[in-house]
Amino acid sequence: MASSLVRPTHGRMIGGVCAALAQRFGTSAGTMRVIFVVSCLLPGPQFLLYLALWFLLPSEKSAARQSW
Repeated sequence: MASSLVRPTHGRMIGGVCAALAQRFGTSAGTMRVIFVVSCLLPGPQFLLYLALWFLLPSEKSAARQSW
């Protein structure tokens, strides 16, 4: 079973979005970061999607507090 989509407190570089997606899909954060950088070379709203996920995904700390 896949884990929930939250930004981890450890292993993140900027916002933790790639690390969260890597945990969710069972891959390494480095692989997810490479995929993101390569996708930015293609036309599309990848950077805006990253910013939206950074804003919308809860941090591990806040998700743990809400589960109480």
